[in-house]
Amino acid sequence: MDEPRIRAATSADLSAVQQIVEDAYRHYIPRIGKPPGPMLDNYAARVADGVVWVIEERSGVAGIIVLKPEPEYLLLDNIAISPARQGSGLGRRLLAFAEVEARHRGYREIRLYTHRTMTENQRLYAAIGYEETGRGTAHGYERVFMRKRLTE
Repeated sequence: MDEPRIRAATSADLSAVQQIVEDAYRHYIPRIGKPPGPMLDNYAARVADGVVWVIEERSGVAGIIVLKPEPEYLLLDNIAISPARQGSGLGRRLLAFAEVEARHRGYREIRLYTHRTMTENQRLYAAIGYEETGRGTAHGYERVFMRKRLTE
């Protein structure tokens, strides 16, 4: 496999998915004061629901994205890249995949949320066309809500 490949996660990927999320989000605990929401998610259920995708390289799974269908939009619920592979473009590939998948499913919008203190994520999302739609507290976390309207 020369190019990274994106595919639906299977139960065989569960350990890698959980480890990537743990490794990618752990450094936010001191900033937020508790584990970020994605660290508390039930990935066995998410994989069984068919909403987790992985990006795989020759060495194995290097990142994940969770895409949850909602009635009016596709929710980008989580994206995480193994810290050793961050900065290599895998996250952008997954974000581009989310747009293709949303269009394929007939959606015209992707929504996401991030923690108020994760300002680097907010800047990245804004740079690729997401706009802030609001701020608020959800499930005990101060969140910034964003959306990207998709063109044809």
